Amino acid sequence: MTPDSATPAPAQPEAPLQSDPAPAFGWTYYAERMNGRFAMVGFVALLLLELVTGQDFFSWLGLR
Repeated sequence: MTPDSATPAPAQPEAPLQSDPAPAFGWTYYAERMNGRFAMVGFVALLLLELVTGQDFFSWLGLR
């Protein structure tokens, strides 16, 4: 028997998605991801501070 030309060839396995890399020093993907996450947490904390105290951040620091 000859292989049928209409039968598709088996698909090549795709490369696995990048897993969470290990912590490292310098400008790494991991460091940038963590910086972004801490920035989001800090922004939400400032919004909550303004909501609870009724003052903006600069007034809370005494700069206004």
